[in-house]
Amino acid sequence: MTSTNSNSSAHSSISTKTTAETRDDGVNDDGVNNANPFNRRVIEEFRANEGRVGGPFEGASLLLLTTRGAKSGLPRTTPAVYLPDPPAAATDAAHDRLIVFASNGGSEKAPGWYHNLVKDPSVVVEVGGERYAALATPVDAREHDELWRRQIERDPNFAEFRDRAPRTIPVIALTRAGHTSG
Repeated sequence: MTSTNSNSSAHSSISTKTTAETRDDGVNDDGVNNANPFNRRVIEEFRANEGRVGGPFEGASLLLLTTRGAKSGLPRTTPAVYLPDPPAAATDAAHDRLIVFASNGGSEKAPGWYHNLVKDPSVVVEVGGERYAALATPVDAREHDELWRRQIERDPNFAEFRDRAPRTIPVIALTRAGHTSG
């Protein structure tokens, strides 16, 4: 994902300085909370259409990731392309483990959301019309290259991001809270 903004997690147990409203699923509703106008439009469209968007993300596996700002402590939401894991999860409504890539479009710096989840790995994931708490963890070295191979097979743009980045791009597993990673 080429997002450039930081994000922050929003669980009901997390106190924020915004006017967040607690939803019946126990997760704070942080609104859009992204300063990037392009990302704001994608977030609004995603939420209005149960995860479906047009434009450059039409047909992509897209989620919204809410992290807690590493410096501000405020919730930050950003759209991110994800890889279902295991692959069978592509048709599984549970979405217990999703993979995201901190590519930042191949930038020399990781996206803000990555720095946020390093400080606080408790995140909120929105996929389709579902919203749930999750734990963000870097994948181990054994999985890293295989997950990259699978993502590049799904979306060749990620090969360009990987080649362009002068850094090892972190690969993050988002595991639904209360579930163990597979």
